[in-house]
Amino acid sequence: MIDRKPAPQTALILSPQYPGTDANRAQARLEEAIGLAQALDLVTAEARIEPLRRVEAGGFFGSGKIEQIAERVEELEVTVVIVDAALSPIQQRNLEKKLNAKVIDRTGLILEIFGLRAQTREGRLQVELARLAYERSRLVRTWTHLERQRGGRGFLAGPGETQIETDRRLLADKMAKLRRELDEVKRTRKLHRKKRLAAPWPTVALVGYTNAGKSTLFNLLSNAQVLAKDMPFATLDPTVRGVKLPSGRRVLMSDTVGFITDLPTELIAAFRATLEEVIEADVLIHVRDMADPDHEGRKADVEEVLAALGAGAEADQPVIEAWNKSDQLPLEDQEELVWRAKLPKSQDAPVCIVASAVTGLGVDALLDQVELALSVNDVALRLEFGPSDAEALAFVHRHGAILSEQTDTQTGRVSVHARLSVADAGRLRQRYGALDGLETPAE
Repeated sequence: MIDRKPAPQTALILSPQYPGTDANRAQARLEEAIGLAQALDLVTAEARIEPLRRVEAGGFFGSGKIEQIAERVEELEVTVVIVDAALSPIQQRNLEKKLNAKVIDRTGLILEIFGLRAQTREGRLQVELARLAYERSRLVRTWTHLERQRGGRGFLAGPGETQIETDRRLLADKMAKLRRELDEVKRTRKLHRKKRLAAPWPTVALVGYTNAGKSTLFNLLSNAQVLAKDMPFATLDPTVRGVKLPSGRRVLMSDTVGFITDLPTELIAAFRATLEEVIEADVLIHVRDMADPDHEGRKADVEEVLAALGAGAEADQPVIEAWNKSDQLPLEDQEELVWRAKLPKSQDAPVCIVASAVTGLGVDALLDQVELALSVNDVALRLEFGPSDAEALAFVHRHGAILSEQTDTQTGRVSVHARLSVADAGRLRQRYGALDGLETPAE
């Protein structure tokens, strides 16, 4: 017997353009919506920008526009209509009736993708919780028998609860159960994080708009094998790897979920635990796709999400911008990019490094900047270790940046000029006692 795969669903994608919206921004939104649909294996029959003067409460679009869309749905024989905006339950229900097709809004689309991409138990729980929160507001469109009542028990019982009340209660019970499971997973992950912090290595988190090339850059820096595909949300679950900086100092680097314009609030709340890697990082590397015509808009979107999380420049976190995908630009544009990156900036502005995760361009300079950002509060020390201080010397090598090192062949004593964080210098002093020269900062 021949297994036949079901025919792929075809989609009509509508991206509303509101008054005052830049044309490049509108086009970028449309292309992003196409990418999101492709991530769900939907075949795009047509995708277009729909100018919108105002949002209609009942159907999002005006009645005349809905009739035009309905005609196009019939002509193209599409089964799914994607509206790249947040629809109310009533708007979604009315559109489905008038278009005679399934209607998905931006939130539902992203939730579907997240559901497919989540790999870890925590990720799946977070997505399921967000999905239930989304569905709870849409019970009105799900049921056609909402007024049907279920009788209570016994002769004196009242008319009982309506079907919608029953369903809301069941959803609330499911969500409460998921939250309990998620809390347990969070506790486990906090223990893992405590172990990492006990190391303790500084932490560096890669952030950026979805599909900016974070995972490709992460793989290059850490020799990891994280899935890196040209599609939205290829990475959902954070991956942490040890990375050695040019000085020899080691850091913990994490690859995180990509941000997106109008990221549903349900997902921001659900993935807050995952994004703790970002909140608690010592340094953020903001990976930007400079080949994207709307890269400035994407930057603003990322900074908005970071601010909502209490992270980024507004939270006094050091931020380094990696201007990625420079290899995809014409030579003239690449040269302009390098020139812009070298321009003098204000004290609060991030350092910018022109990079390519594919060719390796700028990677060394990027690591140098990470080193510099981490060393702001370091202390430089000249230390001497005897033959019995091998463990303390190993600690300095493991946690510090070695500037110079000399060994006396006659006595076996090792003189080290190193940079350590204030915390690590304190740990060195606490664990191994007063070593020669420990109290004397390097000039």
